[in-house]
Amino acid sequence: MSFSTPTRRAFLQGGIATFGATALMNSTALAALDPNSFGGRTFHATHFGPFEAVVRDGKLIGINKIMELDARPTEMLAYGVMDRTYDKSRINYPMVRKSYLEGWESGDIKPELRGKEEYVRVDWDTAWSLAAKALLDTATNHGNEAIFSSSYGGWSNAGVFRPNVLQGRLINLMGGCTNTAGDWSAGAGQVCLPHIIGDMEVYSAQSAWETIRDNTELFVLVGCDPIKNNRIEYRVADHGMYAHWEEIRDAGVKFISINPQRTASDDYLNAEWKRIIPNTDTALFLSMAYHALENGLEDQAYMDKYTVGSDKWIAYVKGESDGTPKTPAWASAITGIDEQEIKDLAELIASSKTSIAGSWAIQRAQHGEMAYWSLINFAALLGKIGKPGEGVGFSWHYGNGGMPQGGNATPVGMSQGRNFVKKIVPASRITEALESPGVDFFYNGQTNTYPDIKMIFNAGNNFMSHQQDTNRLIRALEKVDTIVSVDVWWTAATRWADIVLPAASTLEQDDITSGGTYSNDRVYAMKKVIEPVGESLPDYEIFEGLADKLGLWPQFTDSEDKMYHIKLAYEASGAAKETPFEEFWEKGYARMPVPAEARKWVRHGEFYTDPEANPLHTASGKIEMFCENIANMEIEDCPGMPMWMEKHEYLGNAKEGQLHVVSPHPWYRLHSQMDQSETLRGIYKVQGREPVRINAEDAAARGIEDGDLVELYNDRGTVIAGAVVSDEIMPGVVSIYEGCWPSLDSKGRCNSGLVNFLTSTQRASGLSEATSANTVLIEMRKCEDPEGPNMAYDKPAIIEDMELAAIDDDKLGLERLEALTASLYADMTPGEKMFFQRCTVCHAPREVTHYTQQQWKGIVPSMFERAGLDDSERELVMEYLMMNAADAN
Repeated sequence: MSFSTPTRRAFLQGGIATFGATALMNSTALAALDPNSFGGRTFHATHFGPFEAVVRDGKLIGINKIMELDARPTEMLAYGVMDRTYDKSRINYPMVRKSYLEGWESGDIKPELRGKEEYVRVDWDTAWSLAAKALLDTATNHGNEAIFSSSYGGWSNAGVFRPNVLQGRLINLMGGCTNTAGDWSAGAGQVCLPHIIGDMEVYSAQSAWETIRDNTELFVLVGCDPIKNNRIEYRVADHGMYAHWEEIRDAGVKFISINPQRTASDDYLNAEWKRIIPNTDTALFLSMAYHALENGLEDQAYMDKYTVGSDKWIAYVKGESDGTPKTPAWASAITGIDEQEIKDLAELIASSKTSIAGSWAIQRAQHGEMAYWSLINFAALLGKIGKPGEGVGFSWHYGNGGMPQGGNATPVGMSQGRNFVKKIVPASRITEALESPGVDFFYNGQTNTYPDIKMIFNAGNNFMSHQQDTNRLIRALEKVDTIVSVDVWWTAATRWADIVLPAASTLEQDDITSGGTYSNDRVYAMKKVIEPVGESLPDYEIFEGLADKLGLWPQFTDSEDKMYHIKLAYEASGAAKETPFEEFWEKGYARMPVPAEARKWVRHGEFYTDPEANPLHTASGKIEMFCENIANMEIEDCPGMPMWMEKHEYLGNAKEGQLHVVSPHPWYRLHSQMDQSETLRGIYKVQGREPVRINAEDAAARGIEDGDLVELYNDRGTVIAGAVVSDEIMPGVVSIYEGCWPSLDSKGRCNSGLVNFLTSTQRASGLSEATSANTVLIEMRKCEDPEGPNMAYDKPAIIEDMELAAIDDDKLGLERLEALTASLYADMTPGEKMFFQRCTVCHAPREVTHYTQQQWKGIVPSMFERAGLDDSERELVMEYLMMNAADAN
């Protein structure tokens, strides 16, 4: 098939690019610090930190940590980056599932064999052809809404040119697709908090650490573990808060940790551990509010000035509206915390300058919105929000929360353009959507309808390890015609795909990024270190090739190579004002200033100082202790104020022998990333399986000893894990990290330990439709019949030498695209372009019409911070959002 427009092939042959990479590719950063050292070094940056890669004869042989940029690098950088680069789990060639390849014309593709049958090695042209045909078949036969992107989040690499962004750019050029709404990280919090306190909060900056050191007397960690979770970053980790946490600790700030298990942060910060039954935080804070009210510790003047709805909530706390006073004795029976201990804690918090840090984990539960809301209401009751050293925060464990904000512009990615499909699927509802096409669901105040999904396109995301009740998901996937996965390694998401497109790792391509989610004080070059392994390609080239098949190459690339776009990205950053691109690229990084006044910034401080001049972005402009907007939605499982609501499964209704399993973020991984590192697995795995922490009493009752293999099971599935017996987790609770790679044995058990074979698809609530991954009961027994070693890191069966006939382009029907997209293209306003270019590449909503003007006003403060927009850019984006919001005229 030929096109009149420029093609990728012509570009590669003719050299259209105006800025090439060859002159800059092999530059080094800091090797000159050691004048005698080997010079084959190249600067690079990852989620795990910046470093110099040492290369000999074209092979990566070492990782040089850069103390100037990351004073406390982790084992993930020291070992994991090296290990995974050449690991046997690499996808070396384009692959197509055997039955899909044999049946692509007839339609006899046998989806029930996904995850079971072998793959066939193919060439890139075949893989691109089949993927292009599947996209067009789906769009023309079922509508673009039948194409579903599971590529939410963008955690696959730290670069601006992440695969999910490139995928969005390409598919939007052909009309778009159904996207996810919300995310797994903080799906309940990001929906409810704008209604309550006028900001997403979960991704917002925290008070500058010096204000905590100098003012705080008591710091309460509610499920929060900043020492562990700040080991990685959405962009580039630099571990800058670690020394400051030490300063805060050494300044005499007292730490209390409310958690079912003792954490690394508890040890690091000398925290006093308060054991609590999982999912009962709301009951605890309600009862502390009751005790405060009974003893006159509330600040009525504060509530009158800064909140609305306090009277309705206080009536509920006192039991006046439902007949049940939320006393410490009442909460003791629910939480497992002694009644007097609850009273003492309430008095200590009330009498101290107290900062409360809520984790994302506590809202990953049924009624998770209530947990966050109860923290806010309790702090507001005591008059603490907005004061130096006091208040609430929900991202102390993320992105070095507490670092002063630079407010600098960061590198700009490629615009994803307009998505003409308005359908959404909440991130944790993928299984439900697959099972229930055409069924209505409620999300954030609006009724939506699940699309009839026929194709899943997954780029740089291991959604198979994210979704709850994995066995149910596997069954639901059988109704999908085509699954395409773009990835570097054989993760779960690739093992259940039909077409697998092997991406180069970030070390094998050029990119650019920034450092410090909140400080925004550095721009990093992610320079190509080695050539792509096997026949893998950089993500840009993968989508470039697919765009070429579809006749969209010039629109996708702007007829320029990637390095051209990298330079444009840099020029849009604050660093370009002082440092020319060539100097930046040669050195590997450029710094940006952080204003001195940022060191004294207090979260909600402007609101506290002058609430009339600085209202919150809630309907009332104040903290909504009772929210009329939520109440008026009449959602059965999300009332208009924080209330205690029974969970569908937790220790309060457990049968004899059942345990509550929690699944926190791993210590040696970023979700599922790094699980294939053999060195890291040797440090923490137990008999090659995921470790599960269990109380010594529970272990003894089941005849389990430290190091034994055990089975965790319920009616959803069974996983095999390795026991870590401990006194630092409360009885009745076990803890297993989320994100390991799955491997099913002949009995259907996960022989690797992926907890999501156990977790429930129960939603958090009808407001957020978010995950309830931490609301799970299981039983446990010693595993007497494990089936050999864990095979999660081996490649699936592959046919290397199958004879393949060339695919005739005429059979692909690529000419259908012109009719499909003829009516779609229109000029984008500057604000629209900026929104899709700068604001939709991280944790932010992507569909403008799904949120009201008021909701957008609550979302944009944290969104603008992460995007690094200046005042004029913020005005342009706000104009676009206000003109296109759900309630715009």
